[in-house]
Order: sequence, then structure tokens, then C-alpha cells
Amino acid sequence: MHIRPASVLDLPAILDLVRRVVPLMQASGNQQWSADYPNAEVFRQDIAHDQLWVAELAGQVVGVAALTQDQDAEYAQADWDPTETAIVTHRLAVDPAAQGQGVAAALLGQAEALARARGLASLRVDTNSENAATQRLFPKLGYRFAGKITLAFRPGLRFFCYEKRLD
Repeated sequence: MHIRPASVLDLPAILDLVRRVVPLMQASGNQQWSADYPNAEVFRQDIAHDQLWVAELAGQVVGVAALTQDQDAEYAQADWDPTETAIVTHRLAVDPAAQGQGVAAALLGQAEALARARGLASLRVDTNSENAATQRLFPKLGYRFAGKITLAFRPGLRFFCYEKRLD
């Protein structure tokens, strides 16, 4: 598996991946994503800010994650220091055909490498309360549950926060 920064040339593959993932998320009761979000413009912004990463298997994009330092204001609701700079994983998705092959773990490993390179001691992520797969994954990778929050831009949904300390 190869993890690398995404480029605008990856957008068609990323959008195809998201189109395959969203119906499965929604069928399982997870309404975090829709036909409108995440979209090409969101991913273009991630690429422009050098914060979008892809995972490739056999030359095909099978995973994507935005690895940022962006923390929504609502993160102050979680059980962590909201003033601490952290690497925050957003828009994590794995192609259904590649699930169970360590793609998400590899992308989260890239988040950890970025944090270490930047001298940061915290990794953070939130996930929809209905996303059972990520709620199993994060603790396996050393993340602790840090509370429940709501996000203004996703009204009506609840999100679970997880943090991994590197210090």
C-alpha cells in the first residue's frame, strides 16, 4: 500500500470512491455524508491546502483522508484541551472493495507521522454516532473515546470524538 498526498488528478477517483461509500453509509443508518457532502470543492480545498492524502493499492485509489489542524469550535465540547494544536482526521473513506485491508489504519498512520514531524502530541477524529466500523477501529489503534458532540454544519447528527496521545 502506498500513502501519498492527493493531487487534482486524483479527484475523479476520489469522487467515485465517495459515490460508492455514501450509499453503504446511509444504508447502515449513518447519515454523516450525502450526495452533497463531501464534494469536489471540499476536496479541491483540501488539495490546495496540502492536507488531502490518498491510499493506493495496485495503482488504484482505495482510500482518502484530509489530515488537517482544523478543529471545529464544537470540539470544545469534547474531553480534551481544545486549545492544543492537533492533527485532525476528516473525510476518511475507504473503497468498499478494499475494506478490511488496513487502508484506514494506514491513513491514520500517516496522520501520526505528520503529528510527529510537526512536534504535535495529539491526534483527533470525530465520527458519526451511527458509524460502528470507525467506533471499533479507533480504539484498536490507540485512540480513546473523548465524548459526544454536535456540529452546527451537520444539524441533527451526533458525533463521537476520539483522541490519541503521542506523548
